[in-house]
Parts: sequence; structure tokens; C-alpha cells
Amino acid sequence: MSFKTKLLAGAASLVVLSGVGAAGALSASGATPSCGTRCLDVYNKKFGKQYELDVFRQAARVGQPVILFSRSNADPAQDFTVSDQGTVSDFFAAGMVSPQVMLHYGCTPGFVFSNGQGATITCPANTADEQAGELEYAPDGRDTGLCVGVGAARLPGAGTAKVSLQPCGQDARTVWILDGVDVCNNFAFGKAPVISGADTNFSHPSVLTYPQNGNPVDKPRPQLTAKNLTGFSQNGPPSPNPSGCQSIVGADDTQLWSAYLGIAK
Repeated sequence: MSFKTKLLAGAASLVVLSGVGAAGALSASGATPSCGTRCLDVYNKKFGKQYELDVFRQAARVGQPVILFSRSNADPAQDFTVSDQGTVSDFFAAGMVSPQVMLHYGCTPGFVFSNGQGATITCPANTADEQAGELEYAPDGRDTGLCVGVGAARLPGAGTAKVSLQPCGQDARTVWILDGVDVCNNFAFGKAPVISGADTNFSHPSVLTYPQNGNPVDKPRPQLTAKNLTGFSQNGPPSPNPSGCQSIVGADDTQLWSAYLGIAK
């Protein structure tokens, strides 16, 4: 399965949707020079740009914990590329996410698709096909075939799953969905929940989360998790409130993420 033709456009749209232009991205991120401008640097709202997504001890192996660590353009553990960038419907067509995930995050009104059990589902009104992708670990620009993910292809409806490196392109465990319809003015404020494609809870979906009481300087380093969203996921296009902005309802800072492309200056 490959959406490589969408890679550059998808990565660029993520940066734009995160509230910055390409020029701003190049001056504010933490990828190594070897990874260059194709690297995507992900950070959390609570800790800001000084701490970025990082692979613990740089090890490229299945199950290696994913953490936050001090931003550095000399740390290859912070090198990630957007692999197989597309939409939820693309990943559904490739057999990587479930019909339930497709219904909630991959629909456009009136679209008909199979539920995998001999019946069809018609997408209702007020739905949207959201951006999705995989974050591949690429230390010094070298792809590893390992992506940020969870350990199970289907997460329980409640509870917490550890986030670690998993094989790319095999199933829902490495698919992440930008919860764009929950964000004011289409990411104008630069932060969004990121939903696990292995989700089974659609009122409080499992999203990328930094441990509530953790800090990137703690030892042992806190491992990221997929945990139920503290607010509410909005299925479908935003309906602006009187101020012209639909905010995320109740999401904690540890569950809001943004990203930049490029090399740290």
C-alpha cells in the first residue's frame, strides 16, 4: 500500500493547517540536517516546541518507547517523516482501518461503502474525510520501516495503550488521524488531537497523549500513550459558534499536538 504521491502535499498541508507557513517551519523545528526539510517535528501543547517527539535511546526496533525529549538538530531520535499520507478513506480502501473508523472519520455525505460483512453503509450528512498518515522513524534521514503506533490493531473502548515503534503499513496500529473538525478555524491555533486508527470508542476516541503527571526531564522518561480524549470528538464539518470558532470541548493540553517541517536553526 502506498500513497507516496500524496506525501509532499500531505505534509505541507499539515504544516499549513498547524498555523504556520513553510518559511516559519524551517526556522522552528528539530530534525537533523541529514533528514532535512522532509522531516516532520511533532510537539505537545503543554511543553511547547522545546520538547519534541523522540525515540527512546534512538533504537530502531519494534516496541521501542516513543517519548518527548529536548529539541536538538543533532539528535537523530527526533527524525520522523510523514509516510503514506492521505485521508481516512484512503487507509480504509487499503484495508488498514475498520468500517467503524471509516464511518466516523472517513465519510463524505452520501458515500456508500461495505461494512465487510456483506452489507453496505451510507455516510450520513455532516461528516468529513479527515487527514491521516503514519509517522515513520527516519534517523539521519534513513527510513526504518517502523512507525509511531500502538501495540494492538484494535484498542479497547477504554483504557490506555503505550505508544511505541511498530511496523509501518500493516494495519491500524500505526495510522493517526488529525481531528481537524474539533479545531478552531481549521487549525488556525496550531493544536489538534491526533486519533489512533485502532480506535473503538467514537464519543471519546483514543488520542495521542503525554502522561498527565509526567515531564520530559523525568527519569525514567515517560512514554506516550493512546488514551481516551478528555473532551468530545465532533464528527463532521464544524458548525461555528457565535464567535466564529468551534473549540475543542474540554481536551487537555497533553492531548493537543502540532508539527513543523525542517531543520532546527
